[in-house]
Amino acid sequence: MTFAEILAGIFEGLRITAAVTALGMLYAAPFAFIGGIAQHHSRGLPHAAVTTLIEFWRSTPVLILLYAFYYSLPTFGIRLSGLTVGAMVLGLNIGGYGSQAVRAALQALDKGQAEAGRALGLRAWQILLLIELPQALAMMMPTFVNQFIQLVKGTALVSLITLSDMTFRAKEISQIYYNPPKVYLALLIAYFVICYPATIAGRWLERRASIGRRLGHEL
Repeated sequence: MTFAEILAGIFEGLRITAAVTALGMLYAAPFAFIGGIAQHHSRGLPHAAVTTLIEFWRSTPVLILLYAFYYSLPTFGIRLSGLTVGAMVLGLNIGGYGSQAVRAALQALDKGQAEAGRALGLRAWQILLLIELPQALAMMMPTFVNQFIQLVKGTALVSLITLSDMTFRAKEISQIYYNPPKVYLALLIAYFVICYPATIAGRWLERRASIGRRLGHEL
């Protein structure tokens, strides 16, 4: 096979890679925001429970989680598809890291702004939605972009639970034509082609966010 044919064969797995990434974001984003906000605002036992849940998904190796959910749950009568397991595990793992960006951004805000909101008669959820989150989002942006790229790269692991993603296709091509250096170089380029535009978009978003922060400070 020519290098172009190998690359085209690898991109046949792009549909699965994209599906795991998209579904993973549906797990990651809500978990990051809900977990980060809950950890920031809760105290005592609720805080400990939220922190434990976040640390479970953040601290357990993704590979172990994939095997545990895909191969172990059926013994308890729970059967999930490979796509569901891959998206859930990768999404919640990335969401666990994202939750710490949310928490840190909220903690970094000037407490006087929340106090001013309470003085105006705003409820806690109104202060969060109207005052805190809009400012915190600008600080979260660089971390969120990095976590999205990590999610895309992490999809390479779903080949281990039989999903025919780009890495799985690379393994198949390598086994058939037995040219691992050429095949895995093509795989590296394939992931670069996908991730680099996200990096460029992330830099643009960071610049926009930094402009917004500067304007906010000037006002």
